[in-house]
This record gives sequence, structure tokens and C-alpha cells, in this order.
Amino acid sequence: MTDSKSLKGKTLFITGASRGIGLAIGLRAARDGANVAIAAKTDTPHPKLDGTIHTAAAAIEAAGGRALPLIVDVRDEEGVASAIARTAETFGGIDIVVNNASAISLTRTPQTEMKRFDLMHQINTRGTYMVSKHAIPYLEKAPNPHILMLSPPLDMAEKWFAPHLAYTMAKFGMSLCVLGLAGELRRQGIAVNALWPRTTIATAAVRNLLGGEALIQASRTPEIVADAAHALFLKPSREVTGRFLIDDSFLAEQGVTDFTQYRVTPGIPLAPDFFVPDANTPPSGALA
Repeated sequence: MTDSKSLKGKTLFITGASRGIGLAIGLRAARDGANVAIAAKTDTPHPKLDGTIHTAAAAIEAAGGRALPLIVDVRDEEGVASAIARTAETFGGIDIVVNNASAISLTRTPQTEMKRFDLMHQINTRGTYMVSKHAIPYLEKAPNPHILMLSPPLDMAEKWFAPHLAYTMAKFGMSLCVLGLAGELRRQGIAVNALWPRTTIATAAVRNLLGGEALIQASRTPEIVADAAHALFLKPSREVTGRFLIDDSFLAEQGVTDFTQYRVTPGIPLAPDFFVPDANTPPSGALA
């Protein structure tokens, strides 16, 4: 019998799980006793980035889960298919796929090199499509299968495209996968949803590429996204699919009222993330 309040014994395949939001989602599941495949590129320490697949695996196991560190470049189809098959073989199946791996470059069109354009589309849109595609045969056998994209609502407003067209196209490509796969896989009972943070999240990308330490202090921790993902995975897959969720709004739906626990620095105004539609208002007291 499935415990609707726990992911114990469930198997998650998470791309980009060596650090940041991907690792936080894995750690939250590990506390339930889940199995976590860490599919990421960082095998040896990076000078500017904390964490490798091996340090992530150690953290997952310390939290109470079972870990499978896998060197995976989501641009490599053979490598992706092999990693997914190995995960299913190791743990007896796959219940949840998290498409978290992403590349970012907030450049205007004249300053965007085509190799950077290609990288973002290969990792974000194509990688998400390909990981999902190869996972479907395993998810079809799971009792409560979920695919989650860390991607934004499809808000077709000029202001999201004009400043960084290439990046927005690549991220919205992930969200288009949600829209299409939710409908395509509904009959099989595979839930496909998107989750996006209302505020910036304290990750290496925010520190190194967006705003440095000042923006980190105005951010929430990755745990808010992890808790939202955990709540989603506990829901029956046939009852929640095709949704574009914002982290605090979804948690508020689950009864969460205290969002101060997720602040990096209490008292500092939170910085809004990209792509949150103007019409999406925060839950009462969430930004206080």
C-alpha cells in the first residue's frame, strides 16, 4: 500500500542534481527514504561551483535515501537512455523524473553567440524532451508516475522575451513540453507539471550570473521549491497534471502559512524571479 504522505521506496531521476534546486528536491525525497539518481555532469570539483555527483550522493544517503550518482550530459541521447535504464535496473523502476538541468545566458540578441543559443536549447528544451521521452516506458509501469519541469508558466508577454530572447525561448520550450506531454500522457496516468519560484532562489546561478551576494540575501532557499515538489509528488498523478505551479502559491494550497522559514535573510525585501505573470498574486503574507 502506498503511503500518501511519504516517498519512501520511490525512485527519482533528477537532472542537474549535484547542487541547488535539483539537490534540494533529492534531499527532501531522501528524508522519506527515497532512491535518488543524481544525473549531472560535475564529476570532479569545479572552481566556481560547489558540489559534484559524489558529494550529492553522500548527502542523499546521509539524509536517509539511497543514491546513484551518474555522469550525464542531457545533450547526449545514448548517455541519457543508458542512465535512465541503469536507474530502473538499480532500483527496480522509476516513479518520478525531474527535469531541472538548465543553461542560462541573459544576453540580448546581438550579444548572443549561436553556440550559446544552441547550448541553451540543447540542454533546456531538447534535454527536457529527451529525458522525458526515454523515461516514459518506465513511468508507465509506476503506480503514481510524475514528470516535473523546473520551468515557468507560458505567459506570452513581450517583456519576458525582449531582454533575453534566446534564454526565454529555451525555458518556454521546457514549458511547452509540459503542455504537450500532459495531454499526450494523460491516458497513461503520467502527471506532467511545471514548477517555478516566485522569487530568486539562492543558487550558484544567482550568485555567479545574476546578482552576486546581494541578490542571494534577497532570495529564498532552494527548500521552498523542494517542499513544493515533494507535495506535488504525493498527489495522485491522475488528479494533477498540466499545471504551471508557482512555489509559494502551491504550498499555500497545501496549507502552508509560514514562508519566513525559506528566507535567506529575514527582513530584506525579496527579489522577484523572471516569468511570473502579473496576474499571479502571492498568497497572503507570503512576501511579508
